[in-house]
Amino acid sequence: MVSVFINVAAVLLGGTLGLFFNRSFPQRIADTVMKGLALCVLYIGISGALEGNYILVTILSVALGGALGELLDLDGKLNRLGQKLEQQFGGQVDLNEGGRTRKSLAEGFVSASMLFCVGAMAIVGSLQSGLVGDHSTIIAKSLIDCIAAVLLASSLGAGVLFSAGTVLLYQGAIVLLAETLEPLLDSATVAEMSCAGSLLIVGLALNMLDLTHLKVTNYIPAVFLPMLFCRFFA
Repeated sequence: MVSVFINVAAVLLGGTLGLFFNRSFPQRIADTVMKGLALCVLYIGISGALEGNYILVTILSVALGGALGELLDLDGKLNRLGQKLEQQFGGQVDLNEGGRTRKSLAEGFVSASMLFCVGAMAIVGSLQSGLVGDHSTIIAKSLIDCIAAVLLASSLGAGVLFSAGTVLLYQGAIVLLAETLEPLLDSATVAEMSCAGSLLIVGLALNMLDLTHLKVTNYIPAVFLPMLFCRFFA
């Protein structure tokens, strides 16, 4: 769990720095930075999605995972949690005056939670940490997340800080369950899990660019379904 705590600290540090920089960024610069970050997120997602080798596994995982997530209303639950945090901590956050757009705490929380949790590095790094005690991937991810948190918090506000809790729960659960799941986690399965997670990252990037309004959270089950489908197709 040491690597997970490092990742959580990195998100909190980056988010805090982003809130500080938000005070001095004009809105047009913040918007430009956000779009640039979205393009980088799109690149990360596409790169990871190319790691998959079994297209049928990916199709089934995303299609059925999306249906399962819709039935469970994962997106609604995460957004309602963000809204509760928003109400608890004073609603929307306006960190500067002079015509800056007020930021929704819920929006920052959901966007950052998805970015930090569903990518290939979150899955593979947590499994490595739990199975063999190799923390190098999560430590590298922590550096990337810290930089991303700076950019996200400067554009989306304080909700990014609360995503550290999502990182703790999500990655911590994978680390703790890694040994139990080890029989299902051959290299092909991990690659397909990373592929599915990276496709979710692509969807998040498209949302950040205002090109789509996908309920990306509802597709989270797709990340884990390759553990089932790879038994039959890979």
